Amino acid sequence: MYVFGNGESRTSIDIDKLDGPKVGCNAIHRDYHMDHLVCADRRMVKEAIDTNTQTKIYTRTEWAPMFKGTVRSVPPLPYKGTERWDEPFQWGSGPYAVLIASMYTTDKCVNLIGFDLWSRSNKINNMYKDTPNYQNADYRAVDPRYWIHQIGMVFKCFPNIQFIIYQDDWELPSAWKYPNITVDTLSNISYNSN
Repeated sequence: MYVFGNGESRTSIDIDKLDGPKVGCNAIHRDYHMDHLVCADRRMVKEAIDTNTQTKIYTRTEWAPMFKGTVRSVPPLPYKGTERWDEPFQWGSGPYAVLIASMYTTDKCVNLIGFDLWSRSNKINNMYKDTPNYQNADYRAVDPRYWIHQIGMVFKCFPNIQFIIYQDDWELPSAWKYPNITVDTLSNISYNSN
């Protein structure tokens, strides 16, 4: 199972040549077919509905009824927390995509690609910046603390799944240092032989 964030590290990855179910976030549907697409933003849900007929689209539980059955609710969180970042409404598309991949993997392995977390500059790090429903390229970088905590909780709640994070020149957050986490380089991604 592959799960794709929209960090710029995945620019050179040929997603069509990866074999297996795919979970993606937001505008990735513009370029690739995903089996599951998570859109935590209502504008992205509408865009995805208008352009997709086969992908399972997920959004926040509060918003799914607005789309008259064409969109599924994201799953409930696998834990209870007391902090703001533990509230389901504070979860974004990326953490929910990792959760969905964890729930639906059949081989007990989830490969994360494009979950950069940090920008290499102080500007936004997203494949779709400067496109509809996204910030401009000169927008400030997103603070990744919520993503780190939320995705880390998925890793913790699914200890029997092996998570492989593909990144180059990247430091694993201390909150993600679990025995079921591995970091590998982007050049080691295995493509279909066809």
